[in-house]
Amino acid sequence: MALYESVFIVRQDVTSAQVEGLTEHFAGIIAAQGGNVTKKEPWGLRSLAYKIKKNRKGHYVLLNIDAPPAALQEMERNMRIHEDVLRYLSVRVEALEEGPSSILVNKGRDREGRDRDFRDGPRRDREGRDRDDRLRPTREPVSEPAEGNE
Repeated sequence: MALYESVFIVRQDVTSAQVEGLTEHFAGIIAAQGGNVTKKEPWGLRSLAYKIKKNRKGHYVLLNIDAPPAALQEMERNMRIHEDVLRYLSVRVEALEEGPSSILVNKGRDREGRDRDFRDGPRRDREGRDRDDRLRPTREPVSEPAEGNE
């Protein structure tokens, strides 16, 4: 059997329970065809790069699949038919990734690896210094003119 990673995007107005139901439905199709889904990883509601069918966001789900090619084709056929699925992509891989994917590992971090939630500690600049430690320009108080020099 071949190994695949498949990611699909579901419309933004679908509830997370319905997304989980869709995931189970597609995993059931794979199981009925003689394969198995080794990992189901919901990535949550994420922004799309561009609008797809008037949607700006979508629920992303990753499936790691160990199945014959016919099973994957049947799952993709059902994804094409289902109206809640916006896009899908399946890729054949040499080995399936163990543990959480890089999307979940980096969730909550920005591009430079900093935590997005700064409530836990001080914010840091690019050099790793606390933002409060940076030198800030100071203004000298404006002195009032002396009394007699007008």
